[in-house]
This record gives sequence, C-alpha cells and structure tokens, in this order.
Amino acid sequence: MLKVMMFNKLYGPSLGGVERVVYDICEEIKHEVELTVLCANTKPFTEIEHRDKYKVIKSASVGRILSSVHLGLATPWWWLKTKNNILHFHFPSPIAEVYCLALYPRKQPLIVSYHADISGYNKALFFYAPILKKFLKRADRIIISSPALLERSPFLRNFKNKCVIIPFGIDVGRFELSREDKEASLKLREKFPGRIVLFVGRLVAYKGVDHLVDAMKNINATLLIVGDGPEKEKLKKLAEKTGVDKKIFFIGKITDKELSAYYHACDIFVLPSINDKEEFGLVQLEAHACGKPVVSTALPTGVSFVNIDGLSGLVVEPKSPQELAKAINKLLEDEVLRGRLGLQAKARVESEFNRKIMAQKILDVYRCLLPGSF
Repeated sequence: MLKVMMFNKLYGPSLGGVERVVYDICEEIKHEVELTVLCANTKPFTEIEHRDKYKVIKSASVGRILSSVHLGLATPWWWLKTKNNILHFHFPSPIAEVYCLALYPRKQPLIVSYHADISGYNKALFFYAPILKKFLKRADRIIISSPALLERSPFLRNFKNKCVIIPFGIDVGRFELSREDKEASLKLREKFPGRIVLFVGRLVAYKGVDHLVDAMKNINATLLIVGDGPEKEKLKKLAEKTGVDKKIFFIGKITDKELSAYYHACDIFVLPSINDKEEFGLVQLEAHACGKPVVSTALPTGVSFVNIDGLSGLVVEPKSPQELAKAINKLLEDEVLRGRLGLQAKARVESEFNRKIMAQKILDVYRCLLPGSF
C-alpha cells in the first residue's frame, strides 16, 4: 500500500481553516493509503496520537517566530525515521521547507498544497523568497484551491505546468440538520428573535467586520459574531459608538458541534473581508451546506470562486458598509430569493466542494506520480 506522510504546521480539526482542510483530507484518504501525519507540537516534547487508521506525530517545538512559524526542531529526525513513498506538504511553513530541501530524498515525490501567498512580512520575505522558489522547483506537483490563486501569485507563475487546481471540500454531513441541531437552532431563534445575520471567523483586521458593524445602522436584524481575536474590543467600542450595540452579540468561540446550529439558525451569512489575505473563505462553504446564501466581497481570490453573485449569494465591493447593508437587506426582505439562492448554494457544495471529491482528486495526483502503488 502507498505510504503517505502528510505535513502541516499544526493538526486539527479545530485550530483553523488550513488545519480543518488537512484533517478532512486525512479522514478521507486514510482508507486508501498508509498514512502518517507530522506536525509541530505546541510543547517542548513529542507526542504521538493513534487515530482511526493513522497516527499523528506532534514533533517537539521550542516556540514560534513571526507569530505562526513553529520551531519544530525534531521534525527532520521524524522525516528521516518514518518511511514513506510521498510527502504531501502544506505550505507555508518556512523552517520545514528548509528541512525538506536539505533532507527529503529527491527520488521520492513531493506534493505541495499551496494554501496562500505569504504577505505582511516584506523584510523576511526578501530573504525567504529564494528558498521558496527552490522549494517549489523541487515539488513534483503543486495543488492550489482556485484559479484566482494561480493567476495572482507571483511565486506560482513560473510553475504553472506543475499546478493542479483542486478546490477545498468540506464534510457536508457535519452540517446536516440533525434533531439535536434543530432543537439548538430553535433555541437560538428564541433567544434572538427576528432576522439573524451571522459572521463566523477570527476577529482580525482583514476580515472587515468593522464594515459589517457599521452597516448594521441600516439593517433591521440581529448580528451574531462567532469567533474571537485581537479586534474584538475595538469592534465592541465601534458598535457602541455607532449605536448598534443592542443588536450585535459577540458569541465568542464555540465548539464544532455548536457551529452547525448557528448556521441553521441564521437567515444569511456574511463574509465582509477586505483584502487578499482572505484566500478562500471556507466558512462560506459551511453556510452553503446549511442552505444559507452568503453576502461576500469581490476579492481577487478564491472567495468569489466559492460564492457566485446571483447563484449562491450576493457579492459586493469590499470596504463598503453601504453596499453590505443594501445586499443584506435585499436578501432579508426577499424570502423567495433567499430560499432559491440557499438551495442552489447547498446543491453546489454537495456536487463541487465535498471533501470526498477533494480527496479523490488528491488520490488521483498520487496515482499519477506513483502508478501501481495502490
């Protein structure tokens, strides 16, 4: 059987969007390959977890630099110790890329899932760019989530011949309306009567939640903000300043189990991100899986690849509270339109953004590189 090592900085499913994608891939391919997951630990020692049909090695880490680069100093040792036919590497992870260039055998295929360009670290990027180019040159295949990333990325343009577009997929079954979810969503509707607008995500500047808060001046509905982050207090103050604090509720972090009920309870979902740090917007798929239309912003990323204006929701210009309010009100006031877009969105997720489809396409890449290994 084909032996695959899946590498990411951390392993989920609950840490973030990338971790959720990696987890969903692993859960689907574990029946087809002999799978080992390698990631950094958040502790200075190594832990090994045995999950259903695969194991997760959390390599000892001594901390982080640049906020998210984990110093997993034991990673090279595990690469050398663990035998595999293919390394499936999830980018970015700069230190691990150096390890990979130095230690991973060139005769063994390297697949890189390129999640997003690195931005915001211009000085560090000046020194890192040559390493990244060597790393991408070393890769046998580069998997990307949308055509927009391939066209926009300055690093991918020289490697288009080895790029494969495989959209992210989600576990649609997680969002089926179970009896438990139905009861929980009804309780939420009782707690927050009237129309509900939902946002789910980290409260960071590029998510544009401040523009959504501002838009609420002209929206007769309740806004539920699920998630936490450094912008939370600033957003609360903005809500008070603009006089909308009585119809905005900061829910904070919730469990994966609770999340489905919030999606089912809302009338529409909004992703008001303002720049290309929002590369895909996995939460849009989750809302669509629950039959909810999305209001998103026109970004040159996969966000508009996921939510299509007039098909699965509405798309507006970023940084415009007025346009956000107009689109949200249009959906809230037109039940027929809201229902039609929600049904179309749900059907599209099931047929195009299902994690089973994503996993099968990844397995096809493995087969192409190592025919006869299955």
